[in-house]
Amino acid sequence: MTRRLGPGVNMRLHLRNPADKPAGFLGGRTIGRASRRLNPPPRARQRGAYERIVFYGLIIIFGLSSLAWSMLAGILYWLLPRRLGEPLGQFAIMAGFRGFVAAMQASGIIACELDALDTLGDSAPLIIAPNHPSLLDAVLVISRLSHVVCAAKAEIWDNVFLGGSARLAGFIRNDSPIKLIRGAARQVRAGRHFLIFPEGTRTNAPPVGEFKGGFALIAKQTGVPVQTVFIETPSRFLGKGWPLFKPPEFPLVYRVRLGRRVGVEGNVHDVVARLRGYYQEELGGIDL
Repeated sequence: MTRRLGPGVNMRLHLRNPADKPAGFLGGRTIGRASRRLNPPPRARQRGAYERIVFYGLIIIFGLSSLAWSMLAGILYWLLPRRLGEPLGQFAIMAGFRGFVAAMQASGIIACELDALDTLGDSAPLIIAPNHPSLLDAVLVISRLSHVVCAAKAEIWDNVFLGGSARLAGFIRNDSPIKLIRGAARQVRAGRHFLIFPEGTRTNAPPVGEFKGGFALIAKQTGVPVQTVFIETPSRFLGKGWPLFKPPEFPLVYRVRLGRRVGVEGNVHDVVARLRGYYQEELGGIDL
């Protein structure tokens, strides 16, 4: 290590540990993680190159397939009656997301525990309310549920890659609270789950951000319970502020588990505050 003391004057510091080994060694062995990052072995470099190729390749394939289906779905939206178009759209999104997750798992760049969601497939309609650490959350949840409708931001609704498929599936824009509640009520009466993130956006203050009251108001108005869902990951990939094409450290690890099923009665603000506290307790110490 070299410290600069002044113009043209350098002093080299030889850092040594108590065992009289050069710094970075312990008992004669290099401290693994730091050394591997600074000078990764050839196999690690090859693995890193493979992961990046797969990562970018899958994103491109996912984007192109989403665009193709969105364009077709946009046409079907006008041609098919709602009773046919919405189930078709929901199934197609589930199948596409499941295929994308399966491809990532097969390539080894992601490890997921999503089995808990399978128990919701045959249950009565629910307001499914996960925390929201990343953009992958909706993909992971919907990949296991064939009859689910999601609250969608206006940007998604108007997006050429996603808008047509969202319309066909009966997803509901969240920029009008009255229309959101009415649309959610119609969907749960039709026997479908309604997926909505209580934070309203990706988590900006881990373990969970502030909750909006819309999900609880929908539950109260429709008489449908809230199914709490916890998405756990040690990665910040596609979280708030993460660039879309910035590769993360692989493999990505996600675990989804179910919490309490809560009926909403009385003061909505009190219910929202209690539920946020519950999420903070459950997500405060993630150990994957």
